[in-house]
Amino acid sequence: MIRELSALTRRELLRLARNPQAIATSLLLPILYLVLFGQAFNLNSIGAGHVPPGYFLLLYRGAPNYFSYFSAGMAGFVAVTATLFIGANVIFDRLFGVLKRTAASPATATSIFGSRLIAGCLQPIGLAFLVLGLSILLGRSGLSGLDVTASVTAVGAAEIVLAVVMLSAMFASLFLAIGFSIEQPQTYFAVVNAINLPVLLTSAALYPWGTMPAWFQNVASVNPITLAVDVLRENLFLGAAAYYPYDAAVYLLGLFGWAVAMFFIATLLARRALSPRR
Repeated sequence: MIRELSALTRRELLRLARNPQAIATSLLLPILYLVLFGQAFNLNSIGAGHVPPGYFLLLYRGAPNYFSYFSAGMAGFVAVTATLFIGANVIFDRLFGVLKRTAASPATATSIFGSRLIAGCLQPIGLAFLVLGLSILLGRSGLSGLDVTASVTAVGAAEIVLAVVMLSAMFASLFLAIGFSIEQPQTYFAVVNAINLPVLLTSAALYPWGTMPAWFQNVASVNPITLAVDVLRENLFLGAAAYYPYDAAVYLLGLFGWAVAMFFIATLLARRALSPRR
């Protein structure tokens, strides 16, 4: 199975590398968000000089400014949105007969699903770290940027990588399974948007935590995107851990639970879709 998985994964990566237009389009979205949306919403200027000391630190849960808070959230944001087209590729492969030929090969359903999952995760993970790097560069160019106020340790860096990987793998497996289960692209995009938008909008990726009502905070606190970006913020900002009820490892554990549950559901859906029909 390892041999089949490796060959199919290499095929998926080659297909991605031979489509530079798709890569450029994927890079454009996070750049626009950082340069336009992030720069325009300078919430620190609102009420400047009329708020008590520490107000903005409480508002952004330890982040020194809104753009820093926003940058960490955007890493989680793009890790999810970049996985949307993974399932669509499955539908187009089915329409063109590629999936049928692959399923007729000696490759198992696990290898077919796993190869697309591995290849599909690499782009969202890369985009997430591109967002962090670009955010830091924007700050050094004189614009609003990501201020990393903490000394990120090796353990902290590992926690950040693990959070981004699990978040990407979780949504990639979900959208991939939906792609295996749905035959029409229009239906697929309707379903994933019905999932994607509520999950994004009920997270703490973009909205300042301190402006949320209590009920919204309760919903956001169990959102997988919130769990991932909380890990980033605790490690990137000095003293941020004081604004969170749990250590970053606890949020990683919750994210792991989400990822395992989602992967289990996705595997069942993919196996059913790839099983021979009588």
